[in-house]
Amino acid sequence: MTQVNVKPLADRVLIQPAEAEQKTAGGIIIPDTAKEKPQRGTVVAVGPGKKDEPLTVKVGDNVLYGKYAGTEITVDGKDYLIMRESDIVAVI
Repeated sequence: MTQVNVKPLADRVLIQPAEAEQKTAGGIIIPDTAKEKPQRGTVVAVGPGKKDEPLTVKVGDNVLYGKYAGTEITVDGKDYLIMRESDIVAVI
């Protein structure tokens, strides 16, 4: 698990996106320009939650999120997404 010096506020979570698929199920290699943005990742940091709404995800959870959810940030050369917990659609 990656240790990150970012502490999300309120109901926000920091997610490390999964790597984009390199090739299709049939073995065809996908060029960089055609790769789709991944819609799953691993939670690496969570905020304290809101006073009346505690967070239900925890560090280490693998999650699915909306295609355009979150804000992309770079910390120590690694790309992350920071989003509200409500943008997460499932824990897998």
